[in-house]
Amino acid sequence: MATTSEWIAGARPRTLPAAAAPVLVGTGAAAQLDQAHLGRALLALGVALALQVGVNYANDYSDGVRGTDTERVGPMRLTASGAARPAQVRLAAFAALGVGAALGLVLVVLTGQWWLLGVGALAVAAAWFYTGGRRPYGYRGLGEAGVFVFFGLVAVLGTTYTQAGRISWVAAAGAVGVGLLACALLMVNNLRDIPTDVLVGKRTVAVRLGDHRARRAYALLVTVPLLLGVVCAFAAPGALLVLVLALPAGLLASTVIVGARGIALVPVLAGTGLLELGYGVLLGVGLAL
Repeated sequence: MATTSEWIAGARPRTLPAAAAPVLVGTGAAAQLDQAHLGRALLALGVALALQVGVNYANDYSDGVRGTDTERVGPMRLTASGAARPAQVRLAAFAALGVGAALGLVLVVLTGQWWLLGVGALAVAAAWFYTGGRRPYGYRGLGEAGVFVFFGLVAVLGTTYTQAGRISWVAAAGAVGVGLLACALLMVNNLRDIPTDVLVGKRTVAVRLGDHRARRAYALLVTVPLLLGVVCAFAAPGALLVLVLALPAGLLASTVIVGARGIALVPVLAGTGLLELGYGVLLGVGLAL
């Protein structure tokens, strides 16, 4: 029987900034349009966090029953380690996704935009089929695409739209920046797992690119968002606050470029999550100002 601390670890707290950052940027973009709404922002945050936890548990379950996580570097996995039965982990994934769906329904009711139910359904399906189902798209090198769309574009623009009733080019630029950082988080995770993923036939983008090019792709993914923040400054000068992150982004990129691997990439994974959270805070505040 898994302990409470093991269930918390299974939720992968280090990935949760990927859920908070788009809501912060989307709310900042809504404030830039003078339409920010705290209640709806909190609902959007609840949806994003629940979906992130849901996809983490779903990934734990699916990879565990496939044997993908049998030999791995990094935090323990509930299913693969035997700490929890697969059915329990699957139930936890469904519960988290259900919470996200319920909060999303409340947000849809408040906005009256019923077509958003379709977007929500796609987000839940994307969370499950990332590693679940017979042909998981995460095993075919499409994980970054899914993360970019749902934890970048959909999350940021959806947050802005449910508050302001419209989106702006600033929101779109911020959405791309957040999406790229979410991809960086996944890239460094998959870079660490290249040796084991190759053995089990998991063809992530990192596996397809190879170690050398995947490291350079990571550096690009953490750099371009800062440039997009500068672009946003043409409409909201406060967006230049993101340049505070130039040093930490450079340190993370250089650590990856020089060849850190295995357990040495775990702090980079945590640092990338914090970088994305910092980006969300600084760009969100910069847009609101």
